[in-house]
Amino acid sequence: MDYTKEEHIFKKKSPFIAAIKWNGENFDEIKKFAGENVYLENKELKIKEFSNKEPAAVAFIGDYLLRNDRNQYCFLNSKFFEENYEIVE
Repeated sequence: MDYTKEEHIFKKKSPFIAAIKWNGENFDEIKKFAGENVYLENKELKIKEFSNKEPAAVAFIGDYLLRNDRNQYCFLNSKFFEENYEIVE
């Protein structure tokens, strides 16, 4: 298709992700999912820093921990996650 002749509407391709929801009590399951990439500090779930310049990301109860196709981890709040992702069965 020639995209140079007229305007077209595009949507972002969303990569598949793996995710698990943090409930404040499921650290064993989170650890199984993310391994050494996560830890608890003062009852807060955190992702290990990628460098000394970046602060550790902190999850709130109800947040989702995501692993993308490059094995990178991040947290998303449940509202954003549930609006933008659906389970693949």
